[in-house]
Amino acid sequence: MNHLFLMLLVKATIFSLMLSTGVNFSLEKMLSFWQKPALLFRALFAVAVLVPLVVVILLKLFHLPSEVMIGLAFLAASPGAPLTTKRSQMAGARFRYSASLQLTLALLSVIITPVTLSIFSVFFQGIPDKVKILEVARQVTLVQFLPVSLGLLLQKFGTKYAEAIARPLTIVSNGLFLVVIILASIVGLPLMFKIWGLPLVAITIMVIISLAIGHFLGGSDGDKRSILAISCIARNVGLALFIAVLNDIQKQVVPTLIAYLILGSVFGILYSIWYKHKLKIAT
Repeated sequence: MNHLFLMLLVKATIFSLMLSTGVNFSLEKMLSFWQKPALLFRALFAVAVLVPLVVVILLKLFHLPSEVMIGLAFLAASPGAPLTTKRSQMAGARFRYSASLQLTLALLSVIITPVTLSIFSVFFQGIPDKVKILEVARQVTLVQFLPVSLGLLLQKFGTKYAEAIARPLTIVSNGLFLVVIILASIVGLPLMFKIWGLPLVAITIMVIISLAIGHFLGGSDGDKRSILAISCIARNVGLALFIAVLNDIQKQVVPTLIAYLILGSVFGILYSIWYKHKLKIAT
């Protein structure tokens, strides 16, 4: 598959998803999480610090292949998955706060992604040669920050137009996301057999511990707890894939990204079912 085509498709997908986020989520909703500074700090600490720290520890403990190591580093550096809000709602979270945190993480990934990758390059030899830090920062800004800002501006100064394109844009962006996942699966599934065994164990541990971090740091409020748990495991696979394509190593890391996507989805669904059942019993 032509890597240039895949890179452009990933760019278009992330751009459309972020534009859809900006059009559908008002500035008030985006700031709702910011009105709770203690909760926001815990959320950012969990998603942007503790989860990458877990990955660092796992990579130190397990002797994983370089392509798996790089894939996990990309995932650790990619918070704010576009579908976090939908996945949080599956776990019983309210739309307003889940949307606010997802958008906050998407905006802050402009800083979080290059900084996290720089830190990984210090701990693990070889990553600096495969990750163009400044290029990632520029691309994240263009593909995520710009479309979200455009969407918010359109809401403010062109409400009728925003309302008119909100639903079609959401359908198109979700469709593009599905196409990217299918293409990534086609490319990666034949290679997935290379990461059986220890790499899958490491990925499973990463998913479970990430869920636990979010669950326990979410506080006593059941709504916020489920939001943070899902946000911790919802790494932006599209952004991680974009970074891989940017560095022409997508074939090496796609199996790791797919394995994480599958395991993260499975454990996320199991968590959602368990937590919603727990909330029903509590009420």
